[in-house]
Amino acid sequence: MTRSLVFKVHGMDCAEEVAVLKRAIGPLVGGEDHLRFDLLNGRLFVSGANPSSSEVILRAIAQTGMKAELWSESAQSEGHGRPLALRARTLVTLASALIILFALTTHAMDGAGILGALGWREAEGAHHIPVVVKVLYATASVLAAWFILPKAWYSAKTLRPDMNLLMTIAVVGGIAIGEWFEAATVAFLFSVSLTLENWSLGRARRAVQALLKLTPDTVHVLASCDCSCGEVSDTTPGEVTVGTKIQIRPGERIPLDGTIAEGESEVNEAPITGESMPVLKGPGAAVYAGAINGNATLIVATTHTATDTVLARIIRMVGEAQGRRAIAEQWVERFARIYTPIVMILALLVALMPPLLGFGTWSPWIYRALVLLVIACPCALVISTPVSIVSGLAAAARHGVLIKGGAYLEAPAHLKAIAFDKTGTLTEGKPEVTQVVALNGYSKSEVLQFAGALESQSDHPLAMAISSHAFKDGARAPKVEGFEIIPGKGASGRVQEMTCWLGSHRMVSEKGLEIGRVADATAAYTRAGRTLVYVGNETEVMGLIILQDALRASAAEVIQDIRRAGIENIAMFTGDNRSTAQAIASAVGVDDCRAELLPASKVEAIADLLRRHGSVAMVGDGVNDAPAMAMATMGIAMGAAGSDAAIETADVALMSDDLSKIPWLIRHSRRCLFVVKQNIAFALLVKAMFVVLTLSGHASMWAAIAADMGASLLVVFNGLRLLRVGGKD
Repeated sequence: MTRSLVFKVHGMDCAEEVAVLKRAIGPLVGGEDHLRFDLLNGRLFVSGANPSSSEVILRAIAQTGMKAELWSESAQSEGHGRPLALRARTLVTLASALIILFALTTHAMDGAGILGALGWREAEGAHHIPVVVKVLYATASVLAAWFILPKAWYSAKTLRPDMNLLMTIAVVGGIAIGEWFEAATVAFLFSVSLTLENWSLGRARRAVQALLKLTPDTVHVLASCDCSCGEVSDTTPGEVTVGTKIQIRPGERIPLDGTIAEGESEVNEAPITGESMPVLKGPGAAVYAGAINGNATLIVATTHTATDTVLARIIRMVGEAQGRRAIAEQWVERFARIYTPIVMILALLVALMPPLLGFGTWSPWIYRALVLLVIACPCALVISTPVSIVSGLAAAARHGVLIKGGAYLEAPAHLKAIAFDKTGTLTEGKPEVTQVVALNGYSKSEVLQFAGALESQSDHPLAMAISSHAFKDGARAPKVEGFEIIPGKGASGRVQEMTCWLGSHRMVSEKGLEIGRVADATAAYTRAGRTLVYVGNETEVMGLIILQDALRASAAEVIQDIRRAGIENIAMFTGDNRSTAQAIASAVGVDDCRAELLPASKVEAIADLLRRHGSVAMVGDGVNDAPAMAMATMGIAMGAAGSDAAIETADVALMSDDLSKIPWLIRHSRRCLFVVKQNIAFALLVKAMFVVLTLSGHASMWAAIAADMGASLLVVFNGLRLLRVGGKD
């Protein structure tokens, strides 16, 4: 039996380590496609792995210079591994710096002077370094390189050069030609660079983990005897089971998802849905962990455990999203694989060819070759993208937009067309029965009785509206036998010993019953933009039920905002009749209206948009529109906070029913992509500049690594700017 294994990997801090692990573990598990990485939490997912193979995988990871263990939720909650590793790296880096300063002071006091101590080759006595100073520089180098030496050794054994091997060669080479200060400085600055990289990843991780602080540590559990008895005991969220009644006091954060059993209060759901205005909620309304109660006490019956709340799923999915890498991240990895070996070959040529051809002595050219090795380190380049992507994902989650991966964060920037489902997306999704028309001798109550009975078997918004209207006074629905759903058309069954059906205009047309008063009523109500549901038996139409679904107040404004954002085509798909669809389409201002669509027809419509525009998003409820969402470049689910399936189905889930999040997402995606491109361009520019300076003899090893460290720091802070993105453009 096979399953997915999850490992906690210590020392996996950037894309370089990910590449090493792919090469080491991929062949053991059937290829790199079976591996997924979560840099935020230092996790490795191995799909389809046999539990007995875990020891083999752990040994393979250990050979790379990293350490691993099987992941556990307790390890996640403790979360001490990375902070301890960062503190250890910081301590050895600081110790290395102090030893270098001590060595400089000792060397200067010995008479070499400051320039000589700094390794200025033209200074008199520069290469006269006392043994004790050499020992100090060597000690500083070893300390600074302590965490990279195991990885460098693995890289050398496998003949796959990475930045750890490059830095080790540069340090050893510097010592070999007598550049003790520069060798120690390169090791120290590289250690600083890795520490900053580790810190930046931690900063982005803490932005996501800050979501955990949205839930309180204590839950007020009511005594099971009676909600009104007043007995309350406090416990932790993890101890509370589904169905437990808990008390939420005024101003407190809600600890668990649930349904209000007693009380009425305004609830601020901004941490979950991004909705800035509090929502008035009463008995029967759903509330979510992390939301803030208003000024009244609520009694809530829990519906999810602490590990399965909407907020918990958001935290898990944002953490896992980084493993689904953006195109830019994949490009950087491929480029680094090519760039590093090319610069290494160039360094070898610089070290050998000029002296062999008589263009100077060996020492200065070997030095320049070592500088090129330092420049070959892709540190700033490989960190330029992940930090920006993780920051963009975390910022979106804080605004109620759950994006399932870097690829989907990048996709909205390239969209050319967007297709909206009508019901529940452009409309409120809460249709109401406005009229019942009885035909062929049947009464309105009979029409409602048969329709309500059939619709009581379905949870479609139209079905729920009809059944609740038919039995609103508490009457029970008649028994239905042989109930059958007819996809895209309606349903049928036996009610009170009569075979009857209920469905759309398509069903009436196929049965050939659109004649006489049926045809007249159809024409009149569809011109008015109403939705019609027909009720009939084997021989005739018994009546019509007329429904109306209100348009979202912001729909027209949002459609115009999306158009201003540069989307070329905005379409609306619906299974409703053409006249009703056209009325809604005209009101909101979409470019393309496609009505009377079956689920398969929506897939074909998306395929048509893809052929015409190349990059298309489908916006729907995440369940009924799942096939079309899967066909589109990306699927966007509306109101996912109320739907478990919506979060699982879509690539992007809008936690509230706020349409304005869609143009915000498009602009946010473009901001993130712009920052990524800025970082990549800047990192490459620094590299190119130092290659030119090195070949002309105007660069030093410590200056090259300092520039790389500075570039790393700048791209990190540039990426972290995305965490401060506001909710409004």
